[in-house]
Formats: sequence, structure tokens, C-alpha cells
Amino acid sequence: MKLVILAVAMVGVSGAAIAQSAPSTNAAPPPTPPAVSTMPAAAAADMQAVLDAHMALQPKPIETLTPVMARLQPSAADAAKAVMRKQGQSTAPDPAVTTMDMPYGADPMQFARIYKPVAAANSGAALPVIVYYHGGGWVIADVNTYDAAPRLLAKQLNAIVVSVEYRHAPEFKFPAQHDDAFAAYDWTVQNAASWGGDVTRLAVAGESAGGNLAVATAIHARDTKIAMPVHILSVYPIANSSMTLPSRIDSANAKPLNTAMLNWFGYYYATSKAEMMDPRLNLVGADLRGLPPTTIINAQIDPLRSDGETLAEAMKSAGDRVEQRTFPGVTHEFFGMGKVVRGAYDANDYAIARLKAAFAK
Repeated sequence: MKLVILAVAMVGVSGAAIAQSAPSTNAAPPPTPPAVSTMPAAAAADMQAVLDAHMALQPKPIETLTPVMARLQPSAADAAKAVMRKQGQSTAPDPAVTTMDMPYGADPMQFARIYKPVAAANSGAALPVIVYYHGGGWVIADVNTYDAAPRLLAKQLNAIVVSVEYRHAPEFKFPAQHDDAFAAYDWTVQNAASWGGDVTRLAVAGESAGGNLAVATAIHARDTKIAMPVHILSVYPIANSSMTLPSRIDSANAKPLNTAMLNWFGYYYATSKAEMMDPRLNLVGADLRGLPPTTIINAQIDPLRSDGETLAEAMKSAGDRVEQRTFPGVTHEFFGMGKVVRGAYDANDYAIARLKAAFAK
């Protein structure tokens, strides 16, 4: 099954759409918002090659589909693999990293895929641990779709990466996904040593919806006084519920994520307009004091760009140590495309260096 990876925010959702929020995976989608004439910035040539490959797979517009149909659409990850094949690269998972799935809860979707470097098997040394949360707007995608980043982080950092699956909306609405993220983090803290992990060198990471979960989970760790992560890596996070952010306008027609899709995700995820201001979603309004050093990565051509930029400012105002970079010429979902997109390769190197420094302290 092909699962789309267009992980996007439900921020900026109209009250009318939320009021009729759909409970079913087969419920009709919300009305499509009026078209915006703004043209996005031009993508770099290698990024455009992935976008072209995605269009060649003939995906249907997510905002016009039910969740069941949306989950069957070809993804940006599928497009990146198509480019890899065209270039003669293998699309097989890197065998330098092994995986195993383990449950952290009773529901079938409450499990984690644990990545571990083969080279570490006989070393006897405890490894750093990264709890990673995938994207998908809390409605679509899964750990299979988001394999590239956790596999790369495990290999390059010689670390155990715990990629968390969680329950999806609309089957389970907010705050189910945040509850699952927190439960999986607590479970990792309790069990990582049995996998050869060192919880004194524990980080959280995620992309888009998962980038939000990474920050929210660090807040959870602070508030519950469980082991704090030493670093947060948040890649194009959902973070700001404003409808007037610059990137909502200048990247309204971007691909693979456009602003019209934001309403779609909110329709299936939230139950009220007030929920969108909950600090777990609207992170810029959360108590951000006392969080660990943070790296925020954004793409220039992405309706979520301003989320990351404003989150960085809010965290700095709260006294946190934050570095934020917006990479030019790339789009939402670029982070897992380091084998075919130079901007992604550079972002991967940046994130790995930041995590490596955090684990060395």
C-alpha cells in the first residue's frame, strides 16, 4: 500500500469546517477553500526532478479525498525512489541498520520500530537514543513511509532510533496522537537500556506533525519530571495556528504540500475551533521555558516555513537555545531525500552534526 507523506498542519482551519468535523475515514472531504493566485518560489533543479516524478505518479489532490483514499495515494517518498531508480541507485533499505517492531500500548497502532546499527551489535557500548515521530498531519502516513530519516540517523550517529507509530485521526482525534507520543517516550525511557541504549543521551526528533510531537514531548518530559531529552530536532514542524503567516500565502500553491490541504487535515483531526489554540498544537503559545537545545529545520517552499521560524523566535524569547535554518529551493518532505536532493543532504548533515554535539556532552 502506498501511503502519502504530505505531513501538514491543521492550523488556520475555519470554524465552519471544524464544526462539521467528520468522524469517519469515508466521510466526504470539506469544501475546498478559494484558490490563491500566489506562485511559490522556484525549486532547485534536483528538487524539481522529484516534484516532476511525483506528478508522473498521478496523485489526486489530497484535499478532495476521504482519508481512506488519501492513504492510498503515491507519496513524495515514492517520487524520490523513482528518481533514485532513474539514476541507477538502489532503493532497498540500507542493510547497515536492522529494525524490529515492539508494542508500547494495547492498540495495534501503538508500536515502535526500533532501528539499530549492525556495527554496534558486538561493541558492548551503550548507544545514544533518538525518539522519532513521523509526519502525515496525524491522519495519513506511517513508519513505513518515513523510513529514510530514522535509518540515516541510526547509521550516521551510531544510535538507536525509536520510530513511533501512533493512532490516526479521524478514527482517534486530538489529543490521541499526543497521548501516544508521550506514552511512547515514557516507554522508551523505561526500556532503552534493555536494547543497549543510554537514556542520559536521549533526543527527540520528528518531521511536520512529528516535529510538533517532538517539541510537545519535550514539554511533557519537563512537566512530568521524567528524563529530559538532551536535544530536540524539529523538521518543518506544525507550530503556529495563525491564518496569516507569510508562508501560508507565498507557498499557498506549493507542492507536495499546499495551503488548501491545511483545512482538510483539521477537518478530520480537530473537533472544535478552540482546540486549534491548544498549546500542544499552537506551540508558539505554549510554556516553552526550560527546554533542551533545539534545532529547527525548514524548507523555503512550504506553507509550514513560518511555523518553524516563529517557533524559533518564541523559544528564544523563553530563554531556550535554538538554531533555525530555512533551506532554499526545497519543499516540504525534502528531509528524507538526501540521496537525490542536495539541499536535503545539507540539512541531514546539519542535523547530524547538531545531534552528535549534543550526545558528546
